[in-house]
Amino acid sequence: MFLIIGIVIVIGSVLAGYLMVHGNLSILFQPAELVIIFGAAIGSLVIASPVRVLKLITANIKLLLATSGASKAIYVDLLMLLFTILVKARKEGLLGLEQDVNKPKESSLFQNYPKIVHDHHLLDFVCDNIKVIIAVAAKPHELEELMDMDIEVRHHEESIPATSLTSLADSLPGLGIVAAVLGIVVTMGLINEPPEVLGHHIGAALVGTFLGILASYGFMGPMATNLAFKVQEKGVCLSVAKTVLFAFAKGTIPQMAIEYGRRAIPMYDRPSFDEINDLMKEAKSK
Repeated sequence: MFLIIGIVIVIGSVLAGYLMVHGNLSILFQPAELVIIFGAAIGSLVIASPVRVLKLITANIKLLLATSGASKAIYVDLLMLLFTILVKARKEGLLGLEQDVNKPKESSLFQNYPKIVHDHHLLDFVCDNIKVIIAVAAKPHELEELMDMDIEVRHHEESIPATSLTSLADSLPGLGIVAAVLGIVVTMGLINEPPEVLGHHIGAALVGTFLGILASYGFMGPMATNLAFKVQEKGVCLSVAKTVLFAFAKGTIPQMAIEYGRRAIPMYDRPSFDEINDLMKEAKSK
């Protein structure tokens, strides 16, 4: 939603300013310039990106339309899921979790938290590390190193689309110049035409430079930055899960382990102590 609002503001501001100086809107409509700039931009992205990267970019575009990469509701669900897991582990032992983490989508324990189940990266992170605790009995510092490595690899992979879009944004002004130069080449072939005709073609050529710069700094660059922020926010969920699981591996009681995780949540999304405490009491009473 905010992406669409931002696009409308950018286009509206540019066109409003242009009209304020009595600009002719029809001259800005240059389909050939659009084909050159954006066709070449897509082609350069295909040249620079392996198939795996193109799939990552396509899969992550939907994040641009999301309000945020994470939210308070997701953090609360994550904390409560982890609390339920830790309480069950204390009551039934680690082996009591084996069936749940092996088939989380079929587990009643996980089904109560659909936001987590639908985030396969987060779900895999939680389940894989609990499997390690069950199967290997890893020492806390070993588990922490393992989770840090996993988070780093996931963050690197999820950052690739934003990096690729940033490179694409950097190329757009140059491609706009390419379109402008081609327009000048066409104009030079009409050098014997009246000034009015030459002026029209020169103006059309310069539209290419305008479109390239606008697309770069008004749209593609901000989209890449937006995507980078969303990926960073999603990474916080992994850090919260890591904090709770590390505390659990050290032998911390479930309530305190969850408090460690709550403190790892950014202030603007962090639920209050009382809110989480009430939810934990409610979960224990069931």
